[in-house]
Amino acid sequence: MKKFVAVLSAAAMMTSLAACGSTADTTSTAASSSDAAVSTESTAAEATTDAKSYKIAVVQQLDHASLDEIRTAVEAELDAKAAEKGITIEYKDFNGQNDATTLNQIGTQVVSDGYDAIIPIATLAAQCMATAAESTKTPVIYAAISDPAAADLTDIDYVTGTSDALNTQSIMDMMFAVQPDIQTVGLLYSNSEANSTTPIAEAKAYLDAKGIAYVEKTGNTNDEIMTAASSMVGQVDAVFTPTDNVVMAAAAAVSETLTKGGIPFYTGADSFVTAGAFATCGVNYTELGTYTADMALDILETGTVPEYHVMDGGIITVNTETADALGIDYSAFNDLAGQVVEVTTAE
Repeated sequence: MKKFVAVLSAAAMMTSLAACGSTADTTSTAASSSDAAVSTESTAAEATTDAKSYKIAVVQQLDHASLDEIRTAVEAELDAKAAEKGITIEYKDFNGQNDATTLNQIGTQVVSDGYDAIIPIATLAAQCMATAAESTKTPVIYAAISDPAAADLTDIDYVTGTSDALNTQSIMDMMFAVQPDIQTVGLLYSNSEANSTTPIAEAKAYLDAKGIAYVEKTGNTNDEIMTAASSMVGQVDAVFTPTDNVVMAAAAAVSETLTKGGIPFYTGADSFVTAGAFATCGVNYTELGTYTADMALDILETGTVPEYHVMDGGIITVNTETADALGIDYSAFNDLAGQVVEVTTAE
């Protein structure tokens, strides 16, 4: 449990500390120094009667770079807003290790413990938290759901969040911009991952329209994904994976295998690229996490749950080390996006 409290020390006044509770009605003495400059007396009075304290559960589906980046951004923004608004925001991390039973247990615990809001990161976590919160209507503000409708997370009055919906056509266009002679594309994904359903269907439609063959390989564990990736070497000219959490968990090993096999790996998230994949066109996950945290706080303060928000994409991210290893000139990407970001493989 991390507690972040901004404390006002009003000139010539005693600072009164109120206990931090688990509901939105608990008082706190937090207030900003800029408010004190305007009216020391009114700020001090407001701090003891009106300041709020919120308790938020951050539930991560599993450990991998994309979800870690989102969680870090969510919590950094909660810290920043607590200091800015002079309020107390308590949050606790939970990790389901990609297991539905574990996530359901977390959901039961979070609701029983009286958290004011739940921020689940990734689809399975969001589905489990939405089910757990059904009786209490605790606000559930999910992060990084590529297709909320396909995940059955729409039309629920206490559920909303941010979507990292993928522009599959943009990634397919990237492939053919730098590899115009592609004959066969590999589609690597988990058939249990809701995020992959729509983009894989879109990729097939795109390739069918161009008369390009494709090979599908799936898996639901790291070992199965690695076997699927290895089997594509020698069969395909490029591989596409959407924002698939199962594949992301093995992204570094998959990227290494495909690069050594001379196969560019195009993916749905920039965290794949920092793990060694060749390129992506998608959203910035730090921005997504920040937006999700702001949305959660707005809901707690206003009581209004808005529609889910689709994050802006269109950022092409390229791993320059992988490009060099593959011998690919990616300058054509400059004509396809407003921004091309170059990265190297993270340690």
